[in-house]
Amino acid sequence: MTASTYLLVHGAWGGAWCWRDLGAELDRRGVTWCAVDLPSSRFGADPATNLADDATCVAQRAETLGPVVLVGHSYAGAVITEAAPRIVTLQRLVYVAALVPLLGQSASQTSREATTRTLLDDAIERDDGILRLKPDLAGAALYGACTPGVAAWALSQLSTQTLASFRGTRTADHVEVPSFYVRCSKDRAIDPGLQAEMTMRCNGSVTLDSDHSPFLSQPHIFADAILS
Repeated sequence: MTASTYLLVHGAWGGAWCWRDLGAELDRRGVTWCAVDLPSSRFGADPATNLADDATCVAQRAETLGPVVLVGHSYAGAVITEAAPRIVTLQRLVYVAALVPLLGQSASQTSREATTRTLLDDAIERDDGILRLKPDLAGAALYGACTPGVAAWALSQLSTQTLASFRGTRTADHVEVPSFYVRCSKDRAIDPGLQAEMTMRCNGSVTLDSDHSPFLSQPHIFADAILS
């Protein structure tokens, strides 16, 4: 049987760069992986770039990979959920501190299921359809358990995000593949209470003593979780 490729899908303001340390860990274990750059997270993106565009990007990349496991972080939970029915070789969905919208629900609507305001909420600045992050707050929100060097490097890579990406609604039906949720108990971007609700939409889950970015703060432990 052909081994699955782990297709890693970053969250808002991120990029394929964020999987650097996890990728090195997967390489050491002989696991095949690749990562995408979502169109809504690129500097200079058209403000109209939305969830559907991101899902198309993921589905098209998956078409080239054979059997695939989708790993979606944060906002990308909505992306992999929307892309899933279009991927005939899909083996599993892995959500990491992620939003898992219901049918007809947007990422923004899903996040509002939590009543607790997070540091990420305070870090966001809106500029004519484009969302930016205040670096001083973004570091604590996203990389609070990372080493100072890793956190500084990640902050320097952050891009902009289109508002439209958060407002696009899920149109995809449920797919009959296993789904797994990685909950991060020290997350200051996606409230852990909301993550607990999201786990109920998946077949299984694990909780890590982690910040919002376990693939950078604890890549070895995180690799264990997504490969188990």
